[in-house]
Amino acid sequence: MIRIKAGVPRGRRPRTNPRPTRRALDLGLPTVWGAVAVGYRFGCPLAEQHGLGARIVTSAVFFAVGTGLILHVRRALLRELRQARMVAGAAQSVLLRPPPPRLAGLSLAAAQLSADRGASIGGDLYEAVATEYGVRVVMGDVRGHGLSAIGTVAAVLGSFREAAHDEPELGRVLGRLDRALARHLRERARAEHPAVGAQDPDSPVAEEFVTLLLLEIAGDGELRVINCGHPWPYVLSGARVEPLSTADPLPPLGPFPLPSDLAATDCGHLHPDESLVLYTDGAEDARDARGRFFPLREALEKSVRDRPVSPQAILRTVFTALLHHANGRPTDDIALLVLHNERRHQRAPLGARGTARATPAQPQSTNCLEWPLL
Repeated sequence: MIRIKAGVPRGRRPRTNPRPTRRALDLGLPTVWGAVAVGYRFGCPLAEQHGLGARIVTSAVFFAVGTGLILHVRRALLRELRQARMVAGAAQSVLLRPPPPRLAGLSLAAAQLSADRGASIGGDLYEAVATEYGVRVVMGDVRGHGLSAIGTVAAVLGSFREAAHDEPELGRVLGRLDRALARHLRERARAEHPAVGAQDPDSPVAEEFVTLLLLEIAGDGELRVINCGHPWPYVLSGARVEPLSTADPLPPLGPFPLPSDLAATDCGHLHPDESLVLYTDGAEDARDARGRFFPLREALEKSVRDRPVSPQAILRTVFTALLHHANGRPTDDIALLVLHNERRHQRAPLGARGTARATPAQPQSTNCLEWPLL
């Protein structure tokens, strides 16, 4: 029999647990301040005098005691707030994790702004995964914004991260997302109205929906898309910025059942050195002080004027212009996801979204800069 003895390695001192000391200070300091106040009031002869000087000294002592107690409570609350923010930040980073800088020959970058102050994420969602069927991407927007929509975001993203690898067709991936959303809304409605039991309650939760864009980029750059009420992404080709498609999208997920003959739309190819910009409607709906909408297409055209073009540079240009336009106070959640095709040896047939497009004659190199995303 081999016994393993747990111990402390040589040269290392055991780490002391700071919690008992911190708890002792949290309890001891108010006790000390209270003892000082009581001891002065009943043990100091000066406190029994009624002269002006004695009253000033007494007031100063009790003011110092009160200030010390307030500062102590403030320090404890700030420490708890920092700890809560660290936990919330870790949970949010797991839920809406940043995409990898490169994925199957594509460079990626994403950024998100929440309309709720203090929240890192809200009602927008995005994810990109490499599968045997190609790179699959989801971009969505939950009705509403802020912390109330995080549960719906978690349900949709969790289903996508499994279905993207399991299902060979985009239509079947969308079907699983739709079922996951319906299940989440039923469970949420029952939690908010426990008196109805197993019946589906008549609740505003039933009116919630999610606009969704599912996209698949094959190895040769072929684009297949299913759009459920979401804005069409933009394609950046050289200095040109154009929508990926102008077809009417399907209804959003939630209010209506999906059609039985659901199939992805063929949207041509993403050629080398082209970029695809996915976004939520909060980007175009942002208004300035005069009520004018944000010109997203113009901001994208400005972002491709400088060379080389990278997803980080595009995000930096767009978000700088957007925050300036909205005076730093967006009223809705905003998310952008940029994919840039770096596949140099890709053989893609000529063709485009509706018309033939040739591959750029002089492809530009891409320099992915590190940028702290918002």
